[in-house]
Amino acid sequence: MKDWYVYIVRCSDTSLYVGITCDVEERILKHNSGKGAKYTRSRRPVEIVRIERQPNESHARKREMELKRFSKKEKENLLTDPPTATDRT
Repeated sequence: MKDWYVYIVRCSDTSLYVGITCDVEERILKHNSGKGAKYTRSRRPVEIVRIERQPNESHARKREMELKRFSKKEKENLLTDPPTATDRT
């Protein structure tokens, strides 16, 4: 079973975007080439600021939805927290 990742990127306008993927490096390349999410296309380049490893797609989607409900301030606070054993930054 492959690992899934929830990631947060900082866009060029300082906004934060949350997504999921199995391959973070490839996904960031897609965002920065304009072939990623519609939201990030006009906010390039993006920079990865947090990665959380998840055991499967279901967990990743649930965590993504949880983080998308966070305010920007809550997301910024999360970025200053040290990663847990399941996180990779």
